[in-house]
Amino acid sequence: MATENMDEITVTLTLDNDEEIECAVLTVYEAGGRQYIALLPLDENGESEEGDVYLYRYIDTDPENPDLENILDDEEYEIAADAFDEWLDEQEFGEEEDL
Repeated sequence: MATENMDEITVTLTLDNDEEIECAVLTVYEAGGRQYIALLPLDENGESEEGDVYLYRYIDTDPENPDLENILDDEEYEIAADAFDEWLDEQEFGEEEDL
């Protein structure tokens, strides 16, 4: 599911309870004039866990260490989630063409 330029890039998220989760970067995309990142949690074997995708606001102030912010506004989250769903549909459509 990773885009070609994001293939095999991972980040470690530290949650509010200090739990660390390794995630694969699915894509960085724009929606509503802002940048977002979609992350897929990985288990201890580096395999994806089914169903969960984390969406964060992506702020590229430092290319080597961008900031991620929680999306707290429901309306903003809907915009980000809809754009991610469209990206996902495009990826699935592209896979069908390859068959």
